[in-house]
Amino acid sequence: MTRLPLFFTLAALTFAGCVEPEPEPQPVMSSPSFDRSWNAALGAATDVGVQINSADRAGGRITGSKDGGQVTIDVLRQADGTLRVAFEAPGSSETNPKLSDRWLSAYQRRMGR
Repeated sequence: MTRLPLFFTLAALTFAGCVEPEPEPQPVMSSPSFDRSWNAALGAATDVGVQINSADRAGGRITGSKDGGQVTIDVLRQADGTLRVAFEAPGSSETNPKLSDRWLSAYQRRMGR
């Protein structure tokens, strides 16, 4: 019996133990894009009857009015990469449902939620 086949067998077994299995793919959670959120916020404001006075995309602020009350919508990038979307209408007299609730519903619908 020669030692050469034994050497190759031992070498093959040694290298077989060094191979690491491929890691399983991990799902990646991504936050909505700024453009999609901006467009949904602006569209939702129009859907609920807010008259847009200004839309500063670079600053992330939409201002308008509804029945004499001022409306402010902010779409802001957070440090962790997520977006913060806020709606304020402190002078709104709408109730049942409130203007903010109607806007949120329209925003969610436009975001596909």
